[in-house]
Order: sequence, then structure tokens, then C-alpha cells
Amino acid sequence: MGSLIGKIAVVTGASKGIGAGIAKGLAASGASVVVNYATDRVGAERVVDAIVSAGGQAMAVQADVSVAADVHRLFSETQHALGPVDILVNNAGRFEFGPIESIEEAQFHHHFNTNVLGVILTTQEALKHFSPDGGSVVNIGTAGTEHPPANGLLYVASKGALNMITRVLAQELGPRNIRVNQINPGITDTEGNRRLGTMESEMLPQMIARTALRRTGMPEDIAPVAVFLASAEARWVTGEIIGASGGYS
Repeated sequence: MGSLIGKIAVVTGASKGIGAGIAKGLAASGASVVVNYATDRVGAERVVDAIVSAGGQAMAVQADVSVAADVHRLFSETQHALGPVDILVNNAGRFEFGPIESIEEAQFHHHFNTNVLGVILTTQEALKHFSPDGGSVVNIGTAGTEHPPANGLLYVASKGALNMITRVLAQELGPRNIRVNQINPGITDTEGNRRLGTMESEMLPQMIARTALRRTGMPEDIAPVAVFLASAEARWVTGEIIGASGGYS
């Protein structure tokens, strides 16, 4: 594809799932990619190996996006190894499901620290490393903010906040030629969803029936949307929240 040749991208939470798919897609389009992970070093190195084997350039960097010192180190290591950042994909996220009676204070903070504060911290730091020509921020939300499921309070609430972060920052950063957009995937076959049992749940056939394309999504379905938003082809696109859900309604 080649539309991102010479660009440097940081993808948070990229050791598996949608983040891994986006990292591979950006690399296939020519970007040098930093595969960020919090705990899954093996998974991140597997993604890096796949990118390098395909002829791309990538490196793995550990950082917890909810910790400011970690975020600073993530971008410092990126700058030292690869140069100024052009693209930030905020994919790192936490999701757990359960009725409101089961929610504990620690769960609230875990969700909002990663899904909301993490995006703020990484974007703050990226601003210090984008070139004077600008940059692109791509946030990963969820179609659940349009079609909220029962028992998803913390996850959907935190992603609802992300909707507003995207729109506010697009206005705030537009004069600096920094574009901020968001992808809201529908049900996607990822390691995380398999761990939660979503892919074997009784609800899955119902979700597929509500999806116009009559299947679950794959990380490879989300990646091209991120590549487009990160590229010069999307130079007139900012503040947009784009559904990538196969027509889920």
C-alpha cells in the first residue's frame, strides 16, 4: 500500500486483538511501528516478529498508559530509536462486564484510568513529539456507545467519555494540523472477547443477527480504517467517530 512510508506510529495495547491488527496494518502501509504493551511481552514480541518477517519495521515498548512516567518513557524510547512520532493509535483498554451490584471502586478506577486517563496522557505526550507539520490521533472506542448492552456500565461509560475526548481534541488541536478521529468497532473476534466467553455466549447469534454483514468482525477489518485515518488521504477528516461494525444496529 505504501501510504505511510516514512511515518512513525505508536499503537497502545498492541500485543493482541485489534491493536495487533492495526499495528500490522500500519506497518504494511510503510510506517515504522511501536508495539506498546502493559504486561504481555510475549504477545508484543510476536507482533513485532510478524511485522519484521513481512519486511516492516517495529519495536516493542512496555508502558502502562495510565502512568504518566511510563507514557513519558514510551515516547522517549520511540524518539530515540525511530524519531518524531506522526501517528498515535489509542487502543489500550480495559473491559469487564457485570451487573451494577458487582461493581467495585477498584474496577471503576481501572476502567477510567486506562480508557480515559490513558488516552489523555498519551495524547499529551504525543503533542511534544509530533512534528511542526502536525500528526494524527486515532482513538478506538466501541459501537456499544450507540447500542449499549446490559452489564457493560463501566466499559461503555468510559468509552462514552472517549467519544467526547475525540470531538473536543479535534477542535482544540485542529489549528495545529493535528487530526483526531475515532473508530467504534462492533463485536470483534479477539483474544479478549474469547477470554470473556463472548464468542461462545448465547448472545453472540443475536449480535450477529443484528449485524448487516451477518458475521463477527476481525482485527483485520478494523486495521484498514485506522490506516486510512492515519494517512494523508484523510487529511480533511477530523473529529469523526466512524463505525466499523459490519452494520450493527
